Amino acid sequence: MLLSIVGLWLCYLALITLRSALIDRSYFWEMLGLRALVTLAGIVVTAMVWSILRLFDHRRVGVRMGIAAVVILPASLALALINTQAFSGIDQRNFQQRRNPSGVELRHDTAGNVLIEVPDPPQLTSEQLDQLQKKFAEQGLWRQLTDIAIGRYFLLLAWAALYFAMVNAEAARAAERREGEYKRAAKASELRSLRYQVNPHFLFNTLNSLSALVITGKPARAEQMIQSLSAFYRRSLAEDPTGDVSLEQEVELQRAYLEIEAVRFPQRLRTAFDVPAALGEITVPGMILQPLVENAVRYAVSPTSRAVTVTISAREDHGRLVIEVRDDGPGGSQGGDQSMGGFGIGLTNVRDRLAARYGAEASLNAAPLAQGGWSSVIRLPLERDG
Repeated sequence: MLLSIVGLWLCYLALITLRSALIDRSYFWEMLGLRALVTLAGIVVTAMVWSILRLFDHRRVGVRMGIAAVVILPASLALALINTQAFSGIDQRNFQQRRNPSGVELRHDTAGNVLIEVPDPPQLTSEQLDQLQKKFAEQGLWRQLTDIAIGRYFLLLAWAALYFAMVNAEAARAAERREGEYKRAAKASELRSLRYQVNPHFLFNTLNSLSALVITGKPARAEQMIQSLSAFYRRSLAEDPTGDVSLEQEVELQRAYLEIEAVRFPQRLRTAFDVPAALGEITVPGMILQPLVENAVRYAVSPTSRAVTVTISAREDHGRLVIEVRDDGPGGSQGGDQSMGGFGIGLTNVRDRLAARYGAEASLNAAPLAQGGWSSVIRLPLERDG
């Protein structure tokens, strides 16, 4: 707002100086100095008006405009008086240089310049000049003040309108920022909730596997699973639940999970990874592959007696990252995990997290393969770490 005040009065100074240079260059440099002084006074008085108006920023626009109309009135009168006093010396010199008959017309423009219109009759006597000066002093002062005050009044009203517009614009931006903060907080809460759904679901399945190993008398494998489970949780819980991780970290986490499940299915679970090193630094939501890998183990490895390979691969396709979790199992409906026990998060959780994080920019497609097995494909924007 201070910049708007200074800019307004500097614009006034530039325009009035340009007018003087084009129309009347009398006393140009002296007038320029006086105009600069009047401009400085205008900045100070307008700043005082602002200090009053800002006290009512919380009121309705109509009330603020009414207050501005009242407050600006004495301010414009003060500026008119300052202007008149500043140029009074030049007024006297102008008058002394024009000794004409009583038909002399003296008037002031809104910038404080003295405009003298004279005929060509004989020169005035000293007595006539004194009388004319006295008459001008008595009758012309109020007219001059009124003319200048009206101009300053509308100038300050224009600035007040600019001030109210800027205040309203700032209030709108603040509201947008608050709305954005609320949206980000809600989005973070949604992502956190969806992410926290994954951990108990995974823990439930792992504890079932651990229980099965204990019941069947396989303490060595149970101990190995406990150690692997401990390492897995140290890594997964250390991450920000609303943050992203590199694709390399996500794949390593799923590798650790599959090692846990391999303790349970040592003869049936095979793994394969096809992730180019160049894509390792691409960022993805943390544990976004966990439900897909769990589904592959649950619906492809668990119900069969033969070896099943779970493959995690990644590639770049037309500027997007494509991640696939595929198995060569019996091709059971992994998309129906909500109706097949467990916590029913699976594909729904992944879709919800992708929608919350990327909106329409990401997608998940899951379907059985023609040659047998199941494929879940995630497409999302290429975003590099850092």
